[in-house]
Amino acid sequence: MINPEKRKAIYYLYTQGMPIGKISKELQVDRKTVARIIKEKGEIPDTVRSDVIDLDPELLRRLYSECKGYIQRVHEKLEEEHGVTIGYSTLTRKVRELGLGQPKNQRCDQVPDEPGKEMQHDTTVYKIKLDEKNVRLVASLLYFRYSKSRYLKFYFYFNRFKMKCFFHQALMHFGYSAPDCVIDNTNLARLRGIGKNAVMVPEMKQFGSRYGFEFICHEKGHANRKAGNERSFYTVETNFLPGRLFESLEDLNQQALNWATVKFANRPVSKTGLIPARAFEYEQPYLIKLPPYITPPYLEYLRRIDQYGYISVGGNFYWVPGLKRFEVQVIQYPDCIKVYHHREMLIEYKLPCETVKNEKFSPPGRPSPKHQPVNRKNPTNMEEKKLRAASEPVDAYLNFVLPQKRGREKHHFIRQLYYLSRKMTAELFDLTIQRALTYRIKDINIIERIAVLLMNEVHFEMPRVSINQEFMNRTSFIEGRLTDVVDLSPYRGEDENG
Repeated sequence: MINPEKRKAIYYLYTQGMPIGKISKELQVDRKTVARIIKEKGEIPDTVRSDVIDLDPELLRRLYSECKGYIQRVHEKLEEEHGVTIGYSTLTRKVRELGLGQPKNQRCDQVPDEPGKEMQHDTTVYKIKLDEKNVRLVASLLYFRYSKSRYLKFYFYFNRFKMKCFFHQALMHFGYSAPDCVIDNTNLARLRGIGKNAVMVPEMKQFGSRYGFEFICHEKGHANRKAGNERSFYTVETNFLPGRLFESLEDLNQQALNWATVKFANRPVSKTGLIPARAFEYEQPYLIKLPPYITPPYLEYLRRIDQYGYISVGGNFYWVPGLKRFEVQVIQYPDCIKVYHHREMLIEYKLPCETVKNEKFSPPGRPSPKHQPVNRKNPTNMEEKKLRAASEPVDAYLNFVLPQKRGREKHHFIRQLYYLSRKMTAELFDLTIQRALTYRIKDINIIERIAVLLMNEVHFEMPRVSINQEFMNRTSFIEGRLTDVVDLSPYRGEDENG
């Protein structure tokens, strides 16, 4: 594009009598361009591009709000959900024109990367909406520094065993590992010391050696030593989480796996245009190739079968086949448990979601055992919910009395109060609870005596049961009229002679 000053100079020289050919030679501009500028008298014409995209401002504002201001995610949703193909720079300009764009922090400079040398791991905490409920989750991310390949997974909590399971799943997915894994000074892997003086937990050191790598802690305050990992979390916040809905933790992790290893891995990264999937293929000869199978990490427990055939693992109860009670060995893997006795596997169960607690499980395809596990908790959430929904006085009374009771005493009181509510009318129960709240009564026996007192005070009568007289026309009633009269004298304390 010819700048305005040069256009004016061309037109001025022409008006002074200089030939077009000489102007073209002196200013190094094509003759046709010089002729067109002279025709336009040195002015920039108002032209409209034929391929201009008319983007609805309201749509752009809505997507900008849904994606929490992250333009890259807005760009994706425009193309995927609305079929609008627009250049990224054009989109950012339109966002700025609407007064929506805000400058973001730029990532720091990075030193040159070496193929097959290093990978990085870190965790961070997010509040994510799962099925319309905000949940605190821990995101764990593994990052290959050279190829920018990532593996992402979310957990309700993260401990040393979870860390082992994550590394196993991530590295077996890629099939390769790097010799060095840079981490922060987390006590999940570090025993003592900081940075270069850090000493790893022997258990974790041995774990890393199975996959051919060792943990390296960065110096205190040098979090940008694993800047690629930190930048990856920023990308998760700005590109993965905005504008997506998650029904459960399993759904979230499935989308995270597809985003990190398929979608994000096959698109250019930053201005270099590097594509992680292709870079990882180039990097593979420099990495450590893993064997086809490595025994996954596991935990070992000893459990004794109760009299109803259950064992307890992770807050849930699992039925074990057989008729005898004996001690079993339980091996917990990342996704299942296996129950052994004398080196013979008795049964295997798939592990439920981490939020599932106090549930019982039995083999699929078999009748469920009729008995409950011995130590299974019997919660009173449903009884409390029904009581609170009964009336405002009952809800106020529960707010008064429940904070003063703990553990079994609390559950026992809720059950007794619920059973008492089933013995009387709603009106009488409300009056009883109102008086109990007035006098700060917390004993269920006294509450029952209050109900009896109220019945005597107001001459309370039990409501009459409505009987449909049509029962006399039923066949069973007509046939029953012809049978002998039942002798009820034993129940009345009468002798045979009356």
